[in-house]
This record gives sequence, structure tokens and C-alpha cells, in this order.
Amino acid sequence: MYRRLLIPVSTPSEVEPLLRFGAGLLDADGEIRILHIIRSHSLPEVIRDWRSSVNFVIPAHEAAAALDVQADPEIRASTDVAGEILDSAETREVDAILMTLRGDRRERNPFVGHTASAILHHAACDVVIVNRLALTGERINRVLVPAFHERPPPKVMRLAEEIAVHHQGIPIVTLGLSGVVPELTGEAGVETLPRSPRGLPLLHRRATLDRGFLGRRHRLPEVILAEASRERYGLLIVGEDPASTTGTLLTRRFLDELFRRAPCPVVAIRG
Repeated sequence: MYRRLLIPVSTPSEVEPLLRFGAGLLDADGEIRILHIIRSHSLPEVIRDWRSSVNFVIPAHEAAAALDVQADPEIRASTDVAGEILDSAETREVDAILMTLRGDRRERNPFVGHTASAILHHAACDVVIVNRLALTGERINRVLVPAFHERPPPKVMRLAEEIAVHHQGIPIVTLGLSGVVPELTGEAGVETLPRSPRGLPLLHRRATLDRGFLGRRHRLPEVILAEASRERYGLLIVGEDPASTTGTLLTRRFLDELFRRAPCPVVAIRG
């Protein structure tokens, strides 16, 4: 799916699971760059942290060798984490940035708070954000993809297909949130759709919403979480099309709600 992938990490424990997740999205001849940013302010602290950066470099090489992927670690020093990530992505001409949601939720400025939310809305490439559950490496049984418009964006479905193929062709379930519930075929409000371009089984569900509810977009996570809790899903993928004219959906508040309360692994993508 991606030729060049950038993975920012803040702790050594993130290196192996993020590398493993990223390897599943990488083209056969793709490459990964692991980026750690030293946020120290004083020179002695920078020197100390620079010496300890071996704790990122060695795990990166070891995990890459075990996964049989090409991965190169990069260490930078800056107090502007989001700016450094964006600069590295532009300099390396990466196709996507893969990272976890981190930062202080009490901060109103996303560049000071959630680094991921700043990257999500300013990167020129795709941005894929995963929660901690998505990095456990457990078996995924099926994927839930909410559709905020008529159908999920192509990039979201492409990611869902890539993950589904990586897990031996598991089914993909789309959840329609358009507010209009047409007559469906099948049982329990489920209709079978044609298989995906890669031959994966597709199912479609529609949430029963009134138009007034749809106008309160901050409540959409409630509907998604209710569906994710009603049945056992191995992965929830949410995303938006940057060309959409309805405004930004993947806000920090939206991601906070999903990532904090979801009963299953969550992946968010914008691109």
C-alpha cells in the first residue's frame, strides 16, 4: 500500500509494535523510517538523551530484521515535535505517517497537546493513527468501517482491504451513518454487498439516526461505539476524505472519544 512509511516513536516500547503494524501496510519493496525526537531544552539534556537513543536504534534494527523489512532509525532534537515530523515526512517524501495518539489532553493547542492531531491536519501525505489495542498483534476477526456519507472514502476502504488481506481475508462491515434507512435485504438490518475489488466479503449495516442527531456531529462517536460494542469486531477504522466540503471530522475531540472508549482496536486515517 505504501512505498515509504514514516513512524515517529516517543518510547523504545513503541518501536517493535509500530514496525510490525507498518510492515503490514508496506509494499514488497517498501521502506520504513523510524523517527525519534529528543525534546530536551538544555544542551546537557540533549547530550544525555542522544546517548540513550541507542535504545531506539537497536530495537529498530532488530525488529526490522525479524520482520524482513527495510527500516532506518533517525534521531532529531527539537522542542517542536509536530514540526519535525512534518519536516521529515516532506524531506523523505514519504507516502504516509504511522503513529499513536499522544499528548496532553488538557492542552487546547494541538501542536502543544496531541501531536497526532496536528500531524493529521497539516501533513501532505496520508496519516494513519492507531491506538494501543491495535498494536497488540492479536488476531482480527472482522473490520468495522463507519461511512459518514454515502460510502466510506476510497482510501479508508483500501486500508481496510489491506489489513483484511493481511489477516487471511476477513470480512469488512461498513456502518452507514447517512440518516436515511432504505429497505434492506437480509436479516437484522444487514445486506450483503458485492465483494471488494480484492475479493473480500463485504457486509453493510445502517444506523437509525434522525436528521437532528446528524446535525450534532460530536455525538457520532456514540453511534460508532454502540455498534462496536454490540458485536465483536477485531478492528475499527475511521477516516475522512480531505476533499470533503462538510468540514473536518477527525478532530482531537472525536479521536479522543473513540480511542479512549472503544472496546476494540482503532485506526484513523486521513489522506
